[in-house]
This record gives sequence, structure tokens and C-alpha cells, in this order.
Amino acid sequence: MTDPFADIRPYHDDEVRPVLDRLLLDAEFLESLAKLRLPQLTARFPALVRPIVRWVLRRELKGIDSVFGLQTLVKKYMDRMIESNTDQFTTSGLAELDAQQPYLFMSNHRDIALDPAFVSYALYHNGHDPVRIAIGDDLLSKPFVADLMRLNKSFIVNRSVKGPRQMLAAYKQLSAYIRHSIENDRSSIWIAQREGRAKDGVDRTEPAIIKMLTMAQDKGRESFADFVNSLHIVPIAISYEYDPCDGAKARELYEKATQGSYQKAEHEDLKSIALGITGTKGDVHVSFGKPLRGEFASPEAVA
Repeated sequence: MTDPFADIRPYHDDEVRPVLDRLLLDAEFLESLAKLRLPQLTARFPALVRPIVRWVLRRELKGIDSVFGLQTLVKKYMDRMIESNTDQFTTSGLAELDAQQPYLFMSNHRDIALDPAFVSYALYHNGHDPVRIAIGDDLLSKPFVADLMRLNKSFIVNRSVKGPRQMLAAYKQLSAYIRHSIENDRSSIWIAQREGRAKDGVDRTEPAIIKMLTMAQDKGRESFADFVNSLHIVPIAISYEYDPCDGAKARELYEKATQGSYQKAEHEDLKSIALGITGTKGDVHVSFGKPLRGEFASPEAVA
């Protein structure tokens, strides 16, 4: 039977080991990891550092052949990152949510990787399963990045498709996958309330995100409001005391204001991901709202 979501969904357990083995042979991935963990040594002796990184990784990944096994390993590094780069991590609202109920978590968007990471961390430590994470294909400029994201329960939003028909097909597939995850797989979803980070600090839900979700509505069987209520949308507000990427965001806003546009450098988003993970965040709070319910008449009303 053909899998209609094979090109966008997270990897399944039987795919984990082959992908890990492929990454262990990926020189670009090993070099990127070496630069992140040992920047000065890698700059001077790249050929020496890469085999060491591969050896350490092979030892760390030995015996891992499932998504759960990999996420257990990732959790160890996530705990370490929070302890070293976050002064205090707090949550609110989780006591009101049912751990057995899958939700569509929709949050403000400040950090590419850490927004969903902090949400998953909070859920995991409060008896909920980690979320499946929506990530734009514009962030997957290197094949190894796509592999890493899909190993860690991310699914792909195809923003780079060209042409009205292709875009419509891509968003219908995405909408159907999100509904399938919640209703059939009983897996919660994380998605940002807008495309791209809110670099000016103004958090507003884009109605276009809601319109995309409703492409999976069965109009002959359910009303718009019934469909929205069936998604169990939970609004989330993530607050960072300090934003490690604040300088880069300010520079982009300044250039747009003074020059009229801003051109990203090659792989700039990958650098933002690394800086967000390793930079100081101060106190972080994740506030979980109540599931959204109401007699909504339009995407704008939901937003």
C-alpha cells in the first residue's frame, strides 16, 4: 500500500538505523558537528577532528533502532542544554490538558529549533508524548539537516514549491497529514502560528495557517466550526528572557526598514539554529492555553 505522506512525514522505526548509518558516513554532517562542538580545534585540524567525532557518534548511537531510542538520547542533551544555557525553565497550564488526548499545539515563533524543543521537553516531563514538529523545507538546505529533523519527529512543510497547482497539492497533503496524525495516529502536532519567526516581537496568528489546516475538512460531513473543534487546538505562548539571535533579527529589521529588503546569507538559518541552541536564554516560560472551542465562522475568527 502506497504511503501518501512518505515524502514529508517523520521517519518510522524501521528507517531509523539506516538513516543513522548514512549520517555517520556524511562528511559534511560530521564537519558541521565538529565546528559546533570543537570550533577552534576543527579550524586548525579538520582532518583529525572528523574521525574523532564519527567515533564518538558511533558509540553514542550504538544499538539505537527506534524513534523512542533516539529521542531518549536527545533528551539527555536537551537536559544538559537547559541546565547550562537556561537559568530557569517553568510551565503553566499543563495540568488542564489530558495526557491521553492528542492536540494541535500552536505557538508563537521566536526560535527555529527551541520553540518546539521546549514544548516537547515540557510535555515529556509532565507525562505527555513528544510532539510531531512542522518545519519548513527552506530550513533544510542540506540533506543531513532533513535527515536529522525527520529522525526527531519533524515533518516537512513544502514552502518552496512553485506554481498554484503544486502549492495547492502540497498544502492539501500537509493538512491531510496533520489530521491523520491527530485522528489516526493519535499523535500531537506542533506548528507555529505564522510562517517565519516574529522578529519584531509581535505575535499574531496568520489566518493562512488556519486556511491550510481546513483543507482537510470534509465539507459534506462537518461544519467549519466542528472541524476546527476536532483539531483540539491549544494556543501556546513561549517567553524567552534573552534571545540569542536578537542581533541578527535586529540587523534584518534594520535593513528592511532602510533598504527595503533583506537577503539571507547561504545557510543563515542553520547558523541561527546553532546560535539559538548554544546561546544564553535566561528564564524561559511555556504557557499552555485551554483547547480552542467555539462556533467559528472563518479562519480569521480562529486566528
